[in-house]
Amino acid sequence: MRPFWNREGPRRSRLVALLLLVLLAGPHTASAAETPRIATVDWTIAETLLALGVTPVGVAQTDAYREWVGAPPLPDEVVDIGLRAQPNRELLAQLDPDRILLSPMFSTLAPSLERIAPTSTVALYTPGSKLWTQLKHATREIAAFANREARAEELLTSLETHIAELKQNLDARDVAQKPLLVVQFINSRHVRVFGEHSLYNAVMKRLGLDNAWRGTTNYWGFSTVGLKALAQYENARLVIVKPMPVGVEQDLETSVLWQHVPAVRSNDVLTLPPVWSFGGAPSAMRFAEHLSQALIDATTTPPSREAPDA
Repeated sequence: MRPFWNREGPRRSRLVALLLLVLLAGPHTASAAETPRIATVDWTIAETLLALGVTPVGVAQTDAYREWVGAPPLPDEVVDIGLRAQPNRELLAQLDPDRILLSPMFSTLAPSLERIAPTSTVALYTPGSKLWTQLKHATREIAAFANREARAEELLTSLETHIAELKQNLDARDVAQKPLLVVQFINSRHVRVFGEHSLYNAVMKRLGLDNAWRGTTNYWGFSTVGLKALAQYENARLVIVKPMPVGVEQDLETSVLWQHVPAVRSNDVLTLPPVWSFGGAPSAMRFAEHLSQALIDATTTPPSREAPDA
């Protein structure tokens, strides 16, 4: 029997798979002549370009993108341009991009990258802005650079429609019985817990789900806490978003702190595949789908209250 924190919904949504196929391979793809060559160090921009039907010529840390973001998948021909904070400028110059896109986190790179190609910054997380509104604005801004304005409207409309359908399905099944604590592991003793200002929280609100975390959050919508901080949430269901750092699962098997978390004691833990926590519209759609399916699966097949096999 797999450890309880590895339980994932056994069914993939064919609807989302079909939706992504439509978005990525639909009839509205611009010709190659109309598609600028874009490179980016930012994964949110990369996933948005791919969802808009544009393959970036270069993306930073492609292996890590595949681990942390997952989808839309990076085609093999996308060149790894090095570290996000220190891209390989010589390689970037060889790729001859028409434009380089950055997020504010990497905006200090702009002066040097401007020598290679016109460089622009697209923001998703900005102080004082509403994340969902900014998500739409960022999607449209990226689409304008890529000549995909019409595709951006299709993507945003599909996002809103699909989340509304998922909410209706959850409401009909009455699965929103407990508030959720959504976390990602940093190591075997610390997690990021997501609350106000996070992408996960914004999606949960639209699904009609209650976020148990009421504590403060940072610029990106999370707080870093020890496992002990989770022990006070007696009636919350724990949701873990992968990937798990190497060795953490094994350490949790014998962790006293972990065993004292109420959701762990009651075996009420759900695990989701990787979804980029700082992502845009594609990540929002994936998180909504994976979370909804996990909740439905848990309701359909309640977890055993017996201790899991080691």
